[in-house]
Amino acid sequence: MAISDNVSMFFGAKPDIFEKAANLRENMTEAEKLLWEKLKDRSLFHYKFRRQHPIDIFIVDFYCHPIHLVIEVDGGYHLNSDQNEYDIGRSAELEYWELKIIRFTNNDIFTNIDEVVEKIQKEVKVREIEIKKSSEVQFAHQRFPNPKGSADYDTTKKEK
Repeated sequence: MAISDNVSMFFGAKPDIFEKAANLRENMTEAEKLLWEKLKDRSLFHYKFRRQHPIDIFIVDFYCHPIHLVIEVDGGYHLNSDQNEYDIGRSAELEYWELKIIRFTNNDIFTNIDEVVEKIQKEVKVREIEIKKSSEVQFAHQRFPNPKGSADYDTTKKEK
């Protein structure tokens, strides 16, 4: 699936997920609150981040739709092997939608918040480039549809 603004920023989330997300926004962890204070500062990131955001059947800690970036804050329970397996599967599901997931531990946030902010800023720049490239490819395929039906048709090659 190509990155597109045609896809809702909620990726089909159901009403019960929205209710759970609202509850989570009211009960954020201390690490989430600290990171949220940074993420909502548009002078740092130039994009709007959403907290406890519904995506399909999941609720991500933070999400920026224009660049399809998910930020997760992992507490100690994420070190549990069962939780770690769940996180891997959940990440794979989110990556299906071409979302980029970056993770930080509570400890990262409490002890190195400036470094966390720097890492997010770098990822924002990377995602801007990726989104731009994806949009250019999408535009090219719309302008030059493949007459043979193959997605790999090269419009620069001449027919024999």
